[in-house]
Formats: sequence, C-alpha cells, structure tokens
Amino acid sequence: MIGAGPTGLACAIDVQEAGYRVTVVDKGCLCNSLFHYPSHMTFFTTSELLEIGNIPFPSPHAKPNRNEALEYYRKVAMRYRLDVRQYETIAGAEGKDGDFRVRTADRFGREKTYRAQKLILATGYYDIPNLLHVPGEELPKVMHYYTDPHPYYDQDVLVVGGKNSAAIAALELWRHGARVTLVHREAEIHRHVKYWIKPDIENRIKNGEVAAHFSTRVTEVGLDSVTLETPSGMKTIANDFVFAMTGYRPDFSFIESLGVRMEGKDHTPVYDAKTLESNVPGIYLAGVIVAGARTNEIFIENGRFHGQQIADGISQKLGAPVATGAKE
Repeated sequence: MIGAGPTGLACAIDVQEAGYRVTVVDKGCLCNSLFHYPSHMTFFTTSELLEIGNIPFPSPHAKPNRNEALEYYRKVAMRYRLDVRQYETIAGAEGKDGDFRVRTADRFGREKTYRAQKLILATGYYDIPNLLHVPGEELPKVMHYYTDPHPYYDQDVLVVGGKNSAAIAALELWRHGARVTLVHREAEIHRHVKYWIKPDIENRIKNGEVAAHFSTRVTEVGLDSVTLETPSGMKTIANDFVFAMTGYRPDFSFIESLGVRMEGKDHTPVYDAKTLESNVPGIYLAGVIVAGARTNEIFIENGRFHGQQIADGISQKLGAPVATGAKE
C-alpha cells in the first residue's frame, strides 16, 4: 500500500481484515496531507462521514477540526496495529502481478526493498501544487501551503485564488493582523466556497478590510513587491509573502511510470469500476487518483469505501483466507 492518508488506512484495514498482510508506506507522516492542512481548519462534513474501520469518530463539534481528525486516525491505526512505514519515499517499483518489488529511501537516503503480490496506490493529490509559472515563484517568500497565520502579523500578504483554501487563508491572516490582498483570475469568489466562509470573505472585501483584485493574475514576484495584471492595467504593490492557493494535482508521472494508462484531458486512469484494479494486473487505485485531475469528485467521505472493493477484488484472484480480525 502506497499512501497512509485516511483512504490508504481504510484500504489497509479492509485488506487486512480479509486476511492478507499489508504494509503501508508513506513519504511523510501518518495522514501527511491532513497534517499540512491549516492548523485551525474545520471539516465541511460531519465526523460520521470521516469514519474508517467501523470505529466511531467522537467529536464535541458538529463538524470536527484537523487536530481531532489526526488524533482519530492515529488511534484507528493503533487499534488495527497497521504496519505503517513513515518517511519512506518511493524510489521505484518493478515486477508483475504476484511479484512486485518496491524500492524506498528514508530521510537519510538508506534504501529498502519490499516484495508484494499486489500494489494499492492511494497517493492523493496534495503533494504537487499547481504553479503560477511566473518569475520569482521560486523565492522563499512564495508558498503553496498555508498552515498558521501568526508569522505574518503586520506583513503585506498576497493570497492567490478564489476557492475555499484561499478564502480561509485570507480571512485568518487578516484576523491575525496581516495586511491581505486577494487576487483571483475569475470575476468573483467561487460559488462552491463553504456557505459560512463565502459571505465572510465577501463582506471583508466589501468593507475594504481585505483588498481584492478579480479578473487579475500575478505576472511577477519581486523581493519586496508583486506585479499584477488587472483589468485596469499593470499594478505593482508592496509584498512580504505570497500564498499561491491555486490547487493541487496527483502525481501522474509516478502513476504512469508503473504502466497505468491515463486517458483524456483529465488524465483519468484506466481501471475496473468494480474492483478498482488498473490496466496493470495487480495494481489497484484508491481515493482521489481514481478521478484523475477531477480532484473535486472524491473525498474521504466516498474514498474510504474503496478498500472493500479492492479487498473483494484481491480475494477473487487469490482466494479469501480466514480473516484475522483487528489485532489486540
């Protein structure tokens, strides 16, 4: 199993419960993408829809926050005694159905090889940001992930984007003392921004508390400024930090390197809709990567069920051994 996010953990549990030995490898920590969400983030959904492994997710709030989710998934991994190998980056994979070899490297470059009959990819999409492709984007002041507002007090901060992540970042930064400018290439805030966030950011803009430039794009990032192409012409404003909240995409090159075929402009992988086995025998896909570039179609809420499909598919091929159950 490659990927130790909520979907990867759910898949590991289902396959383990079907009686097979599962090793989970992740280049970061457990639920690495979730860990890099904003520290004060609240989920849009209820805790019940984030549950995996038939273990209740208790929360005193109608919608749980990031820290509650991290604690919940840690406890689930502990409850099932999942074999999770953290901080191991995939260096390559070879072989065929029934005899795969996966090479990894740890933080110090030490290599290790795993052998497996089947591979499950649940690599998500949060690790590769969509770049602005403008001069200066490589500067350390430009970031594609937002976690906490405190370091940006009394700073000129540009937030690029018009969806949930951009709106949340802009509001939190403003509320913690940053001077915030929001830039979005569209004419208005995206209509799918969370219903309690959208009026908040729109009112801050209306009141002049957050400056905003719509139908605008960044053309250059300088050491102390950014240059914008606005409907009224080019504009240069003072700037200390840039948060480019322009979305993320799956690692298509890694998936394709394994022989998985992608189709269409959305890079949708070829797979069996019933078992989630890809066109490469023995390689299964789970979570958001099933939808290719359409990353707004699959979330924890529906990706968590992919494990049962995969477990059933593996059992059909290998024969179902006696399930071991969760280890005590």
